Amino acid sequence: MAEFEGFPDATFAFLTGIARHNDKAWFEAHRDLYEAGYVAPGRALVEALGPRLRKISPTVEFAPKINGSISRINRDIRFSKDKSPYKTHLDLWFWHGEKRGWDCPGFYFRLTADQVWLGAGMHMMPKQMLAKFRDAVVDEKAGKALVKAIDGVEKAGYEVGEATRKRVPQGYPADHKRARFLLYEGLHAATVLPAEAARQADFADICFAHFRGCWPIGQWLLDEVVG
Repeated sequence: MAEFEGFPDATFAFLTGIARHNDKAWFEAHRDLYEAGYVAPGRALVEALGPRLRKISPTVEFAPKINGSISRINRDIRFSKDKSPYKTHLDLWFWHGEKRGWDCPGFYFRLTADQVWLGAGMHMMPKQMLAKFRDAVVDEKAGKALVKAIDGVEKAGYEVGEATRKRVPQGYPADHKRARFLLYEGLHAATVLPAEAARQADFADICFAHFRGCWPIGQWLLDEVVG
């Protein structure tokens, strides 16, 4: 398997720079820094982690390239009031399903100049999947498995989220013993680390350990909602 020895100084120089000078002129003048600090180490981490993640979830997919596991740095500003052209973070995504997308659970990674986010699951479920999720919550067998997965992940120190609704959706009992999960429109577990952790030579091991700790959430989604 590929080795990864931590993110280099170039990564943090680029992320700090693009946050301070979020414009095309600065980006084009520092394209070499982008390649050395963003693209190359992002690719190396995907190559190191992807095969290992299949020990956790054999069907996980990855591609060590931009618009594969490495999200493009350009922001979609069509419907945003913020017209900054570039992201100020590096995002990686290891997904499930035939096509790369957000409609199945996966492992996600975000690095900024200050912090690292590591997690698993889904931040937002498509409408059809959301209905299946709610049915699974109130199903006795699937619901008990959900509670077990969440309890285990929370006891391991991960934050599970998140409730985005104020009321239980129509058609489901508001007094159900698992009603709090009916307020969720996504299900994910995550942890946040200082950015300095990403410089460590064993950072791929750190990522793998946290992904494994968060994955019971994603596995439940695969078993009870996606499958």
